[in-house]
Amino acid sequence: MKKQVVVDASVMVKWLRSEKEQLLDKANKLLKDFQQGKIELYAPELAKYEVGNVLVKRKLVFDEVKTSLATYYAIPINFIPETKELAKEAYRFSNDLNITYYDGTYLSLAKEINAILVTENIKHLGKTTEVKVRSLANYI
Repeated sequence: MKKQVVVDASVMVKWLRSEKEQLLDKANKLLKDFQQGKIELYAPELAKYEVGNVLVKRKLVFDEVKTSLATYYAIPINFIPETKELAKEAYRFSNDLNITYYDGTYLSLAKEINAILVTENIKHLGKTTEVKVRSLANYI
């Protein structure tokens, strides 16, 4: 069985707009492992909106955005819609760990499917023992 990995927007944006991105080699290794069938990639549906928001904030010209979105939607990540159960878990994580609901959605999905959450978002690291969270910097 392949290892299941939940990735958050902090990782996914590196695959789209690589200039000035830190840890690009680690993000590319993760993507390569996925392409070689070593791992399965998952993300909550919310990630699509977060990635889109990053593209807006970077004030890209429309042609760059079209290219980035084409790349993004060509990666067959398993986007999981939010369910009532995932929403309750996301809320609990958010409340218990004093993080955003958005961040809680990644943790709740990782817990639900027994996956590792790979992130560059330091708010996830070391806050809970319920989910395996690995820094992108430590992705091997």
